[in-house]
Amino acid sequence: MKTSESLFSISKFIAEYSAHLMGAGVHTSRVVRNTKRIGEAFGVDVKLGVFHKNIILTIIDNETQEACNEVIDIPALPISFEHNSELSALSWEAFDHHLPLEELKEKYHKIVSAPKMSPWIVLILVGFANASFCKLFGGDPYSMGIVFVATLLGFFLRQQMQKRKINHYIIFIVSAFIASLCASVSLLFDITSEIAIATSVLYLVPGVPLINGVIDIVEGYVLTGFARLTQASLLIVSIAIGLSFTLLLVKNSLI
Repeated sequence: MKTSESLFSISKFIAEYSAHLMGAGVHTSRVVRNTKRIGEAFGVDVKLGVFHKNIILTIIDNETQEACNEVIDIPALPISFEHNSELSALSWEAFDHHLPLEELKEKYHKIVSAPKMSPWIVLILVGFANASFCKLFGGDPYSMGIVFVATLLGFFLRQQMQKRKINHYIIFIVSAFIASLCASVSLLFDITSEIAIATSVLYLVPGVPLINGVIDIVEGYVLTGFARLTQASLLIVSIAIGLSFTLLLVKNSLI
């Protein structure tokens, strides 16, 4: 039989675990499945209410029917497929091997505190990815080079603004404007300039929130799904605003 203190410790851990998964870009049903799996490993029933900004958690001891409640904010974390995979695997490990809570916490903190990829490597890889999009949409090698440089400048600016915790809608507007403005240099040459300008902002497209929003709605988590789609739509509008500023400046050259 669990004491009130041990039940409270389990609820604190599960709340932190579920909030981290949501912040890292995991769709809601997977978060619910993972947390319920951990709850089963400790002999408790987990009830989860997931909203866009916070989670309401109730766990009930299967033996005594004693309940414990937690409310936790969802942190604003970068999208991490690595955390998605490893934390999901951790829930299975807890279920299969009935890990003690302290050992489970230790493994959890080891995963979430692991060193992240260098921002410089991310910057270079994003540049190559966006240049590849340019090629995919029919851009020539010169346009690809311009898009690569424009992406480096736009993404570097985004990284610096994120460090200063500037509003993310402003970040998207400014990053889209700078990247597309740099790509507009292609108008000076006889190359596929329209493709270069259009693809220079593709690194900003919020693909994960869009996909997760659709998955959430299909699986019945309508409130969370619409919240994610609304946020993604506002980010797309921000990209469009930044790109529009560039088009207003170079419209004569495009015509």
